Amino acid sequence: VQLQASGGGLVQAGGSLTLSCTTSGIHIGFAWMNWYRQPPGKQRELVASITTGGSTNYVDSVKGRFTISRDNSKSTVYLQMNSLKPEDTAVYYCHGSWGPRHQYDSWGQGTLVTVSS
Repeated sequence: VQLQASGGGLVQAGGSLTLSCTTSGIHIGFAWMNWYRQPPGKQRELVASITTGGSTNYVDSVKGRFTISRDNSKSTVYLQMNSLKPEDTAVYYCHGSWGPRHQYDSWGQGTLVTVSS
């Protein structure tokens, strides 16, 4: 199983970015897919999740600004980020878990998002 995150970059506050997580070796429709982020000097936190049924959840700080989605035909998960703030600056990681008890999981490498004020 491989997950590869891309789409990070430098953006001004108020701008938008879309992150992509391309996968192989897994059917993302049968997995819970997540985006995490780790700001400089801070712990990694869960930002957004999408379940096998398509339900989505977000950390309070990004609700209304970020949208997680997936395209099963492309084996890709997206994170649309709007109205970006400097505090959104972080390395963003995609993660997937699957199995009857979600006992299997895999991480992608991070992609850096830098939001300038």
